[in-house]
Amino acid sequence: MTRFPDILHRALFRSFSLLGARSQGAVLRRYFDWWHRRPDPWRLSTDAYEQHKYQTTLGQLPDPAYRRVLEAGCSEGVFTELLAATYPDAEITGVDISEKALERARLRNEKFAGRVRFLHADILEHDLRPGFDLVICAETLYYVGGGDRLRHASHRLTSLLAAGGLLVLVHPWPEATRLHRFADAAPGLSKITERVERNVQRPFSVSLYRAADESRAVS
Repeated sequence: MTRFPDILHRALFRSFSLLGARSQGAVLRRYFDWWHRRPDPWRLSTDAYEQHKYQTTLGQLPDPAYRRVLEAGCSEGVFTELLAATYPDAEITGVDISEKALERARLRNEKFAGRVRFLHADILEHDLRPGFDLVICAETLYYVGGGDRLRHASHRLTSLLAAGGLLVLVHPWPEATRLHRFADAAPGLSKITERVERNVQRPFSVSLYRAADESRAVS
């Protein structure tokens, strides 16, 4: 069951989505910069639940290596660090709407300088170039609101994939059924697996989608 504080949290961000896209982005930037006034406000680097979620997500990834990786909503780069350690040959890009979070992410990952970079960007409005073999978006989509905004965010994430690339969405369960519905229905995208972790304090889903391989489609 969704906890009452989570319901209030979601209601707040749905109200932000009533604003225009640029106004919504401005409000979110201010909110998350304020939230990151202190380091690691969600205890992503220390909380056992968060670490379990990270390891569960990594355990679901089917390929042994990725060339280009994008983490949408990277916060302070805790999971980015795990990705960089797990895939030492990958070029990894982390994006977040909070510059304060990104400042800490860069410090945390400076040992990977040269192949890990962080960009200040909004997943609703970005100019990232497509061609990523792996795109991960965790605990982020509920911030964009519902309806058209959620559809647009899902489309922007999907459009960043290379042919045959993998999209990974990680969100609370059963809310994930709503948040992932546009990925479920996206043309050229196939759900290959979904793992639901129910026996934890806050159930979550790890959903994996594969973009169509254009070379196979032609053949």
